[in-house]
Amino acid sequence: MEEDKDLREILSKYREKLNEELNTPIEETRKEITSREYSDFKKEYLPKELSLYEKLCNLSEKILRMKPDKKTSGLIQESLNICHLNVTPSGTESFAILVPLLIIVFGGIFSFLLLKSLFFVFYFSVIGVILMFFFRKLPEFLANGWRLKASNQMVQCIFYVVTFMRHTSNLEGAIAFAAEHIAPPLSLDLKKVLWDVETEKYESVKESLDNYLETWRKWNIEFIESFHLVESSLYEPSEDRRLSLVDRALDVMLEGTYEKMLHYAHNLQSPIQTLHMLGVVMPLLGLVILPLMVSFMENIKWYYVASIYNVALPLIVYSMGKIILSKRPTGYGETDISQANPELKKYKNIIIRIGSLELRINPLFISIIIGVIFFIIGLSPVIMHAINPGFDAGSGGFLLLDYHESVVKEGPMAGQIVGPYGLGAAILSLFIPLAFGLGIGIYYSLRSKNLIKIREDTKKLENEFSSALFQLGNRLGDGLPAEIAFSKVAEIMRDTTSGNFFKIVSMNISRLGMSVKEAIFNEKSGAILFFPSNIIQSSMKVLIQSIKKGPQVAAQSLVNVSRYIKEIHRVNERLRDLLADVISSMKSQLSFIAPAIAGVVVGITSMVTTIIQKLGGSMEALAEGSESAGASMGVMGMFGDGIPTYFFQIVIGIYVIEIIYILTVLANGIENGSDSLNEQYLIGQNMIKSTLLYIFIAFVVTILFNFVATVVLESSF
Repeated sequence: MEEDKDLREILSKYREKLNEELNTPIEETRKEITSREYSDFKKEYLPKELSLYEKLCNLSEKILRMKPDKKTSGLIQESLNICHLNVTPSGTESFAILVPLLIIVFGGIFSFLLLKSLFFVFYFSVIGVILMFFFRKLPEFLANGWRLKASNQMVQCIFYVVTFMRHTSNLEGAIAFAAEHIAPPLSLDLKKVLWDVETEKYESVKESLDNYLETWRKWNIEFIESFHLVESSLYEPSEDRRLSLVDRALDVMLEGTYEKMLHYAHNLQSPIQTLHMLGVVMPLLGLVILPLMVSFMENIKWYYVASIYNVALPLIVYSMGKIILSKRPTGYGETDISQANPELKKYKNIIIRIGSLELRINPLFISIIIGVIFFIIGLSPVIMHAINPGFDAGSGGFLLLDYHESVVKEGPMAGQIVGPYGLGAAILSLFIPLAFGLGIGIYYSLRSKNLIKIREDTKKLENEFSSALFQLGNRLGDGLPAEIAFSKVAEIMRDTTSGNFFKIVSMNISRLGMSVKEAIFNEKSGAILFFPSNIIQSSMKVLIQSIKKGPQVAAQSLVNVSRYIKEIHRVNERLRDLLADVISSMKSQLSFIAPAIAGVVVGITSMVTTIIQKLGGSMEALAEGSESAGASMGVMGMFGDGIPTYFFQIVIGIYVIEIIYILTVLANGIENGSDSLNEQYLIGQNMIKSTLLYIFIAFVVTILFNFVATVVLESSF
């Protein structure tokens, strides 16, 4: 450490001497990143679920130490390194075996002793085996998720590196510049590249970078090639040749991303159709015949159906979706702007301004209050029966609760009170999926809508900014000083967002007497405060650095940055066109098809249950006054109690909410990669709209079908 301190002092002295001789301030290209800074950075940005996984794996290793084979161990370690997890392959294997074993053992004991159900003994055994397989693959899934998040920022990463290298041929500074302007997790990877040099794990930045790039060889060769072109530019004696290699680096990244996404889009139709059939259509259509089957098999309870439809099926559909997403090409997508600009995190709350006072309300409180109110309303039939077992209301086929004695005359159900079978209870049950759907939807919508608006405005500005940069570059190229060039461009582009940015810079220079750097980056009145965009910020930093080398260099730098921004935007639009068909199909599934099918199924189920209950009651009345009582009782014995529509609808409603959530995550992942902000926004929008659509269709169809069934049965008996 003493040697490092002495070295820094020597460098500082030489820097001061050069400043005096050249009369040009030489700034450090980057801030030194020490091991503690990297560790704090990792602690802050490593997702909480990964930290929990770390703790569980380390704990499992102490309880039950299991070692994978040598080949598997190497693959697991590779995945753990990608996620920056301090876990051993033995720890992940121990967790994958121990937790499912506990589920099988304790689930089986609970089912056998308390529920006295062999179904749940078998159910927990199957779930345990599935989880064992899933947990063994979990490091790979986590690594894929990390790669997907990191790869979203790859095009931007190369953009920042190329932008920096154009005016300053310094690889270390370029990596630090990129790490400063992109969000985690790729920024974490880049900081670790520099950290490994600081801690002398590698002798040079190039060696550390090359070692890191090897982790992407199987997934994104274009990323490696782009960085190698950047590295090659360092050794070119010709300035034109150096700049040509730097520019080619971004072209390679963009071309490779487009080509891989083209193949992915072509191969996506079949898996999506399979997922739709297995996850939406077949399960919901299977529910249509379930009421009849349950009526003839009295031992099937509603919670058996719930355990399959609300737990097992969503897990299977979610796993299928994750497999589809794991094959998505890397290198394209958006990021959460609150990660890159922590000061924007306050907009995740509901902000109410009262004068100078700013009141922030967490959306979680509002969503919980709404959810709890609707949930209590939905549970009211069960609550009313628990308080007053003899209470009911209504008449004929339109009873509120309709609890009655089981039609089963033998076995454990004989003489038991079952229900609620009433139409009123079925309608009230709609409030339970409404509680979950609106609660989740409102939370995500309120949490993300402010940030989405800021990001959309910023993206509009960025698209427009490329033209503004081109104009500014031309003015500088004409020999105008930067101070005057800003005012000229502000006048040309007046009444535009970019024009407003340049106007603020110009006003800061002319009225407050600031330098160009201060006019843009001043902490109190700098223009960048009103336009929170990393691309704009980085473009202006490039301007500040390159203008020291003369207006012609600055002009060329800005023109090239303008070209880069336009090229990235063009490729992004082409990629969206490629995925448009698949995405529109998925959006129609989650916004209309799934809720509509489920709503109709609820109505049909309610009608079938009503008919079976009416037939049972009519047969019993007929048997009491008929000589052929034995035959009538034999027919009655064919029917069980069936599952009340109340519970059946709750199962279907919750399944619809789970499917909407899964399909939204999948659609967003395919279109935008790992874009958590847009994912939250879409979940909020889709959950509210689709839940309300499902509730409306289920309500209308249930009322209509029950009315028809009641009229037909009353006219027949």
